[in-house]
Amino acid sequence: MKYLKYNIGDNVDFEIVETNGNIIKSENLKGKWVVLYFYPKDNTPGCTTEAKDFTNLLNEFKKNNAEIIGVSPDSIDKHKKFITKYDLKVKLGSDENKELLEKFGVWQKKKMFGKEYYGVVRTTVLIDPEGKIAYVWEKVKVKGHAEEVLNKIKELQNIGG
Repeated sequence: MKYLKYNIGDNVDFEIVETNGNIIKSENLKGKWVVLYFYPKDNTPGCTTEAKDFTNLLNEFKKNNAEIIGVSPDSIDKHKKFITKYDLKVKLGSDENKELLEKFGVWQKKKMFGKEYYGVVRTTVLIDPEGKIAYVWEKVKVKGHAEEVLNKIKELQNIGG
């Protein structure tokens, strides 16, 4: 079931507050590949693994002209502690009001142990240098995901030129 509110080829426009207080705007990222990965919560096992995996491959992403931005509803303070605790190098955006999460359609009703609640459906959106969605991973499984995203960027770069 598709839940993302965008399709491949759609132009995307977004802004998100980074941990240093700067606002990351999509218009300032034109000319780069952008890995926008949405995750549920700092300091949980899957989210920690995902952030560490992207951090470990950050130099490879940079060599391929790619910027990585993780987005969750956690506060900037929580992000700062998360970054410090695990020596993360990726940019983390704070979306406490869930504006960007809802804009992309990743803030959804979930079920666990018979209880319903709202949360982030782990999703990664790859945006090409023109600002268009190039690829989407819905309901991401963390293991091997960062490598998969890097390989997709390399593949698309080879197709495109």
